[in-house]
Amino acid sequence: MSEFWLISAPGDKVNLQALERMNTVTSKANLSSNNKFLIPDLKVGTLDALVGLSDELGKLDSFAESVIKKIAQYIGEVMEDSKDKVQENLLANGVDLISYLTRFEWDMAKYPIKQPLKNISEALAKQITQIETDLKSRTAAYNNIKGNLQSLERKTVGNLLTRTLADIVNKEDFVLNSEYLITLLVVVPKSNYAQWQKTYESLSDMVVPRSTKMIAEDTEGGLFTVTLFRKVMDDFKAKARENRFMVREFYFDEKELKCEKEEIMKLASDKKQQYGPLLRWLKVNFSEAFVAWIHVKALRVFVESVLRYGLPVNFQAMLLQPSKKSVKRLRDVLNAVFKHLDEVAAASIMDVGVQSTAGETMAISSEQDYIFARLCINLIKTSVQEPDHVAPHAPGFRPISRG
Repeated sequence: MSEFWLISAPGDKVNLQALERMNTVTSKANLSSNNKFLIPDLKVGTLDALVGLSDELGKLDSFAESVIKKIAQYIGEVMEDSKDKVQENLLANGVDLISYLTRFEWDMAKYPIKQPLKNISEALAKQITQIETDLKSRTAAYNNIKGNLQSLERKTVGNLLTRTLADIVNKEDFVLNSEYLITLLVVVPKSNYAQWQKTYESLSDMVVPRSTKMIAEDTEGGLFTVTLFRKVMDDFKAKARENRFMVREFYFDEKELKCEKEEIMKLASDKKQQYGPLLRWLKVNFSEAFVAWIHVKALRVFVESVLRYGLPVNFQAMLLQPSKKSVKRLRDVLNAVFKHLDEVAAASIMDVGVQSTAGETMAISSEQDYIFARLCINLIKTSVQEPDHVAPHAPGFRPISRG
């Protein structure tokens, strides 16, 4: 599964034993893979500052997640011809996302821990905001080229009645620069080829004999030239329409056709030239944004743990990866193992029991009494999304009582 849970509990002896019990139970029942989530000793500051920072970090968390999802989705759009390889390009510090999460280490160089928490939060916010700003400008430039190219390429598809003729006609197909004569292009259904050959010269006066030639064909019909005097052009068009021969409104302009071809070639070249640098930028900045996001998560765990468990700072954070179809049972285990954090049920932990082989479900406490946050790294939208099995308060942090 691409879902992870970040939890934290007090770091005293009783709760470390609870964490050990949780690890034992979840391992035996194959409910989850668990790893310590190491958060360094950060500067706490005042309680008021922590409360305010908690709210700010909640917004920053959501913002950071939205940015990495935008980058991931856009990598998929850029890699349009190899979408199956998108996931392997989503890396954090050069490793896959699961490896980065399970081996998380705070980046001391980027986010020095001796500075106030608010400074760290502001540095993360500035970094993520800059990435989003750059993403908008880079994607706008690429989308403009891609959109213009697609618009021109769309003209080259479709039937002979609607598609561009720039890549079909040649100068030799037309009588040009004549005061009296003009060459028309007529789309004739396949079933009417014989009728066209028999009747085109008599559809109006002044049609040049033996002047028709098929210059293109698709599954529905053919494109024929016919030369006639300009003054009978309207009459010829009307008679042709009556016989299900459709005259294309097309006049050969060599300069215009050359410009259209060159524009397609230029846009295709520009797109190709931008592809490599853009994809590299997306990959680098996905990594940067993802790393920043996980640091925001770590910061939130720290702040919420201090607010929930008090001073001095002493808590243990864990990263759990639930096994497929074991989400509910895992939640039950956590609620039971940590329900001693609810003062009303302080003595109940020793009575908890799980029979992993029998699949017995443990009791659910009325609310989570430990810090909990859901983290999903399934960042690519697909036609079938993973079901969300998570109980209330996901994906955010459990509300903290600060009364």
